[in-house]
Amino acid sequence: MSSNVTEPAPRGSRSTAKVVKATKAGKGESRLALVRRARRINRELGEIYPGAHCELDYGDAFQLLVAVVLSAQTTDRRVNTVTPALFARFPDAAAIAAAEPAELESIIQPTGFFRAKTRSVQGLAQALLDRYAGEVPGRLADLVTLPGVGRKTANVVLGEVFDVPGITVDTHFGRLARRFGWTTDDDPVRIEKEVGALFPRRDLTLLSHRVIFHGRRVCHARRPACGACAIAPLCPAYGEGETDPIKARALLKYEMAGQPGQRLKPPAKPVLAPPTEQAEPTRDAPKAPKDEGDAG
Repeated sequence: MSSNVTEPAPRGSRSTAKVVKATKAGKGESRLALVRRARRINRELGEIYPGAHCELDYGDAFQLLVAVVLSAQTTDRRVNTVTPALFARFPDAAAIAAAEPAELESIIQPTGFFRAKTRSVQGLAQALLDRYAGEVPGRLADLVTLPGVGRKTANVVLGEVFDVPGITVDTHFGRLARRFGWTTDDDPVRIEKEVGALFPRRDLTLLSHRVIFHGRRVCHARRPACGACAIAPLCPAYGEGETDPIKARALLKYEMAGQPGQRLKPPAKPVLAPPTEQAEPTRDAPKAPKDEGDAG
């Protein structure tokens, strides 16, 4: 963890009774209470991560599309170390479609599954040339017909480039949505539908960024840092991870290659709010069932 990285800014302290009440949410919680709690989590994550954003480097819609495809089963940080050389050599759909697969594979190899990813990026590049004159379409129905592009990838591109709101259900988002009690489902499409129904459509892109930021930094798959989590009082899964504040702070993790976020070419605005004194969550909240692990 980089020594000059600020930690998520915690919110103010709350009473033991309020924490216990909040962590029992999900058992008999009304629909209205669920919506209110979900939207409050989103607001507080917005204060913790005021500049949450897509952490992939890209120059245009095509580069973002390729970068998201390459990010499968690896980190954005690793993809950001590969794409500068990739796009310098093959900057657009025509160049990638015409490339020798072996050369693409040699560049893409650090991201893993490089042969399959090479087939995907060459396939989607050729499809763009054949159907859309090499341009990335701005409709989900069109994007998901491209090789290697599913709803997650399509929603990233639509939200980032075309300002079309949508939820990016990656492993982090799915894990946290279940821990927050927003869904009990494992299917990305159903998660997208259920969580999307809790929020105004205009909020969905930023919601995705905030939840993913929190999943990468605090609410990890195997050892969530519950005792250092600023939204612990709102989380039914409080207690699933380390609740001791000192031990929890040692678990905080930042998948960063540049400041801010993972970007090697970061945006100008700061991503994280300045750190303040962390309130200690209570330790008497019930544990939630374990979630499956992921790379985060």
